[in-house]
Amino acid sequence: MNFNTLDWNLENRVLTLTLQRPEFLNAFTVEMAHELIAAFNAASENDAVRAIVVTGDGRAFCAGMDLRGDGNVFGLDEGLSPTVADLTDRLLRGVRDLGGRVTLSIFNCKKPVIAAINGAAVGIGATMTLAADLRLASEHARIGFVFKRLGLVPEACSTWF
Repeated sequence: MNFNTLDWNLENRVLTLTLQRPEFLNAFTVEMAHELIAAFNAASENDAVRAIVVTGDGRAFCAGMDLRGDGNVFGLDEGLSPTVADLTDRLLRGVRDLGGRVTLSIFNCKKPVIAAINGAAVGIGATMTLAADLRLASEHARIGFVFKRLGLVPEACSTWF
């Protein structure tokens, strides 16, 4: 499979998904979120895949959300003006933040997922690993749940996991 922010490498029935933005410490983007969801969903249904290892390229696993961009870096549609009826309908179908959708794609994956934390894992970079079946941290790993310091509500199902 071809992705812009991930490397998909299937060898000996083990799929290695590598976050591929080392120049930005593999900072999480909306594009990366969509690619991770697609990769976990595809791997879950792929009979050639027996297990999945997710890791980061370079010296970080994932430094959290890439906050460098202009505008709304979280990919929210600020043009929406939901009504009470719209919110009620959406709540019945489920409302989920993008990081939560990534975490749930890992949780719902039919294959065992191993998070190989090779460096900094901060914010979404830490919370997405909570749904993995196993987390391995190198001696260089630094894990941070820094939401309070940034004035953010914990996301990606982190409070549940």
